Amino acid sequence: MKYIFYLACIILLAGCEKQPSFAVDFTKKESISFEEYVIPFSFFPRTLQMVGIGDSLTKGVGDELKKEGYIGRVKTEFLQYKGIEDVVLTNTALRGRRSDQLLKLINKGDIDYAIRNADIMMITIGGNDLMKIVKKDLFNLKVESFEKGLVSFESNYMKIIDKIRKINSKGKIVLIGLYNPISIVAEESSEFDTIINEWNDTIENIAKDDENACFVPIVKLFDTNANLVYHTDFFHPNSKGYQLMEEKIINSLVECGFIDEQDRELLF
Repeated sequence: MKYIFYLACIILLAGCEKQPSFAVDFTKKESISFEEYVIPFSFFPRTLQMVGIGDSLTKGVGDELKKEGYIGRVKTEFLQYKGIEDVVLTNTALRGRRSDQLLKLINKGDIDYAIRNADIMMITIGGNDLMKIVKKDLFNLKVESFEKGLVSFESNYMKIIDKIRKINSKGKIVLIGLYNPISIVAEESSEFDTIINEWNDTIENIAKDDENACFVPIVKLFDTNANLVYHTDFFHPNSKGYQLMEEKIINSLVECGFIDEQDRELLF
């Protein structure tokens, strides 16, 4: 019934003096059909399909308030936006997942349906790729190991995005960067900071190659624990950390042109 009401409002508004482009001049032999009036898509409430892909960050591990991490908070934010009636969140993320495992999952087709119907997809991946290298060579870490790992990571990530685009060519993709958890337990972390920056640059460049993708840098949100943004495992964010992530994501989506900040409207 509410859609009939909306249509009635449109018809009435179309004949008002403030809408001269749709007024009919009966002194002239012309007519305007209803089909000529194109109803703005954003006028109708819509259901937004949002999909979470990746690892524990998208899963929301460490969120003591149980609000589904950053992605649950983004969902709550989107529900306040003009034209959005509901947000359906499908979260396919899994704790401990690496890029090679995510690529395997997507190649198997297990989450094709979610990807195909997504309006927006949010991805976090790479942290476990890094930790695998750290655990393997814990007492003999070398920059070369991370450089080699970056080659594999970049290849996996590019294949992941390519596969997603073959399933869904137009959906928005949000690529969220990495942060350095070692910075809160080690004073000399500059070398690892450099490694994190190189991996983030790789993710950002992948995002730049896709006109419907947006990179979200979060490294500065977690460079210290001065604001108590870490979970008690000192690796995952806590609720405050996830709140900061949500705010950074929204700001980045504005910068990428996915959100009209002034009107609080999604531009996709």
